[in-house]
Amino acid sequence: MNAPLRPLSATYRIQLRNGVTFDMIRQSLDYFADLGISHLYLSPVFTAHGGSTHGYDVTDPAQIDPTIGGEEGLVELSKAAQENGMSIILDIVPNHTAFTLENKWLWDVLKRGEQSEYYMHFDIARDQRLVIPFLPAPFDTMVDDGKVSLKKDGDEVVMAVDVGGLDPMCVPIAEGTAPDNLGLSPDEIRAVHDQQMWQLRLWERERDMVTHRRFFNVTSLIGMRVEDPEVFHAMHELPLRLVKDGIVHGLRVDHIDGLADPIGYLNDLRAAAGDTCPIWIEKILTGDEPLPTDWPVQGTTGYEAARQIVRLLTPPEGLAKLDFAWREATGITDDFDAMLAGCKMEVITQDLAAELGQLIELAAAACSSLPSEPGYETLREAVLALLSAFPRYRTYRAGTGSVTGEKRLWTAVIEEASDGLRTDDIARQMGQMLTNPSTADETAFSQRFEQVTGALLAKSQEDTAFFRYNRYLAANEVGSEPDHTTIDVETLNDWLMDRQTNWPKAITLTSTHDTKRAEDARMRLVACSHLPDEFLALVDHEMAQMPDGVSANDAWYVVQYALAIWETDREDLADRLEEHMRKALREAKVITNWPYPNDEAEKPVFDAARGIIARWHDELPEQAQRLIAKAETLSLIQVALKMLMPGIPDIYQGSEKGNYHLTDPDNREVVDFAAMQHSITLDGFAGKKAQLITALTRLRHEHAEFFSAASVDLTATDTGLQLKRSIDGIEVCFDFNPLQSADTDIPQGAENLVETTDLPFAIYLVRQLAADMSAA
Repeated sequence: MNAPLRPLSATYRIQLRNGVTFDMIRQSLDYFADLGISHLYLSPVFTAHGGSTHGYDVTDPAQIDPTIGGEEGLVELSKAAQENGMSIILDIVPNHTAFTLENKWLWDVLKRGEQSEYYMHFDIARDQRLVIPFLPAPFDTMVDDGKVSLKKDGDEVVMAVDVGGLDPMCVPIAEGTAPDNLGLSPDEIRAVHDQQMWQLRLWERERDMVTHRRFFNVTSLIGMRVEDPEVFHAMHELPLRLVKDGIVHGLRVDHIDGLADPIGYLNDLRAAAGDTCPIWIEKILTGDEPLPTDWPVQGTTGYEAARQIVRLLTPPEGLAKLDFAWREATGITDDFDAMLAGCKMEVITQDLAAELGQLIELAAAACSSLPSEPGYETLREAVLALLSAFPRYRTYRAGTGSVTGEKRLWTAVIEEASDGLRTDDIARQMGQMLTNPSTADETAFSQRFEQVTGALLAKSQEDTAFFRYNRYLAANEVGSEPDHTTIDVETLNDWLMDRQTNWPKAITLTSTHDTKRAEDARMRLVACSHLPDEFLALVDHEMAQMPDGVSANDAWYVVQYALAIWETDREDLADRLEEHMRKALREAKVITNWPYPNDEAEKPVFDAARGIIARWHDELPEQAQRLIAKAETLSLIQVALKMLMPGIPDIYQGSEKGNYHLTDPDNREVVDFAAMQHSITLDGFAGKKAQLITALTRLRHEHAEFFSAASVDLTATDTGLQLKRSIDGIEVCFDFNPLQSADTDIPQGAENLVETTDLPFAIYLVRQLAADMSAA
C-alpha cells in the first residue's frame, strides 16, 4: 500500500541521460525520502536527438525515451516513488523540437510537404522552401565534388549528402520526384533538389536566412505552433495522460517566452491538466518586473529568488572596492546597461540577423498602407531601435488582443526608440501596431516581435555581456542585473511578503542546469565582496604570472572562476576550467567566437587558467584560503535562506555536500547518489551543508502547512538580520549576520531546530502562546 503523498515542501532536480536512467533513480528513492523531498523534478523524458545530454532537443513528444527506460520505466519509478510518499514533476518542452532528420514529424513534412499531417505543426515559412542550412560547403560545390547522390533507404528514396561523418545525411525525396534510375548526373541531381519543398544550404547562410522559427539562434531547434489546438494536443497528449493516470503530479514548462501566446497556452494547459496539478514556468523576470498574478500557475522556477539572495549577501562597500579596482585595471567606464546596449546591436545584426530580416519583412507588410511609404532602411532603423530599447524578455497579449497592462513600459520604449532617429514617425507608428494591432499583418508583426525580444535579451545579456562585464561575476547570473547587485532589508522584505501573498508555491532555486555557476561556486564569488582586499591581492599575484596576451578583463574572469571551481581533491580542474574559458571567450565575442574561433588569441587565456590551477595544486594562496572559508559561511546562510523564505526550495542534484560546477555542460556531471547518502557523515563544510539541508528539508516536510501559510518578516537586529516566519503564535526565526562568522546564540526558552554544531547562525522555534500562558 502506498504511503500518503507528501504535501509539496521540497523538490529535487535530477538530470537524466548521460547514463542516468529511471531505474538508477529508483534505486535511490529511500535516500530522497529520508532527505525530506516531496517531489522528484525530472529533466525532459521524451525521446530526444541521439546522444542528447539534456533532453531539450525532443524528436518525438509522443514517446518516453527508450534510452532512459521508456514509459514502462517512468511508470515503475513513479509507483515506487509514491510508495515512499513522493511525487513526480516533468519538465515539458512546448516551444520547440529538434530540427533534425531523426524528428519523425519533420521527416514526414520533408517528404510530403503540405500533404503531411504534421505540416502545420511547425512554425515555418509557408511561401518558401524550407531551408536546411547544415552543409559544410555550398550545395552546388558538393554536387560537383560527387558528395551528393540519390539512393534507396529501405522503401524510400533519399538524397544522401557526405557531410564528413561516418554516415551521410539523408533527406527524403518527395513521392513522384525520384527517377527510376538513381545514377544521376550533377545537373539531374540539381533538378531533383529543385523539386523538393526543402533546400540544402551552406551552414554559414543561416545568419542570412532561416525559414523556421528557432530557439534563440539555435538553428537545430525548430519552433512548434502550440497555439493551434491540434498541435497543442499532439505535443501534450502524453504528459497530460500521465497526469490523468496519476503517474505525473506536476509540470515545469520550458521557455514560456518563446510561444506565440503564452497566456492562451497556460490557460489551455491548466484546463487540460486540471486545478490540482501544479505548474511552474521557466520565466526570467527582469528588474522589478512582476509575474502577472492572474496567470494559472504556481509561479516561476525561481531565478529571481536566487538573485535576491545574492543581493542580500553582497555588501555595497566591498562591491564598490571591486568596481573601482576593475575599472582602473581594465579601463572600462561603461555601466552594464551601456555595455548591454552595444551587445544588443551586435547580436541582432549578427547572431539574430535572420530574425531581424524576418521582422523587417513583417514590418513592411504591416506598414504597407501608411501614406509615408517607408523604405527598407527606414523600416530597419525603426525595428532596430524598438528592439534595442525593449528592456524585458517580452510583453504578453491575450489571443490577438492588445498588450495587457504594459502601457507605461511601452510609452518609455517608444520614446527611447524614437530619440535620435532621422525621422521618428515610423518608429512611433510601429509602436502603436505592436501594442494594439488592428490588422492581420500588424498582428503577425507584433507576435513575432514579442518572440524575438526574448531571444535578443537572452543572447545579449546572458550569453554576451555576462562574459564581458567581469567586475563581479556573482551578479552575472540568469535572472540577475549586474548593475543592481545589492538590496536593502526593507525592499527585500517587501519582495518576500509579496511572494508569500501571491506565489507561496513558486520554486526557490540556487542551482539549476542553466545557472552560470553552481550555488557554492557563486558564494565563492560573493565572498570577494566581503574580503575585497584579499581578492584584489590574489588578482594582482596571479596577473603577474600570466602569459602575454591576456587582457586585464579576461584575467579578472579567470581568477574568479579558478576560485569558484577549486576543490583540492579533484584532478580535472585544469581541463574543466580551460573548457569553460573556451565557452566564456567565445560567448563574449571580443577576441574569438563560436563560428570562427581564434586559436591564437584563446591560447594565452587557456595557459593562464592552467597555470593558476597548477600553482594552486602546489600551494593554495592564503588569500584564496580565506575567501573559501568566508564562502563556506555564506553558502550555509544561503541554504537557510532558501529553505526558510517563502516558496518551495529546490535542491539541484549533488548540491547537498557542496557544488562547484560551472555552466553547462560542466553542471550536468553524473551524481553518485549512493555516495550522497553518506554526505552527513563527512567532515568540514561538506558535512555541515548536508546536515543543514537534511534538517531543513525534514522541517519543511514535517511542517509543510506552517511554511505554506506563515507570514514573513525580514528585519535588521542589533547583531545582524532576522528572517521570521510566524502563524498562530508559532515563530521560526533565523538569526544571521553575513558580515561575521561568529556563532549566534539561541534565545533562552527557544527550541533549537538544527542540531548541527558550529553554525554561524541560529534557527530556532518560539512558541509564543505557550510562553505567554506559562508567564501568566
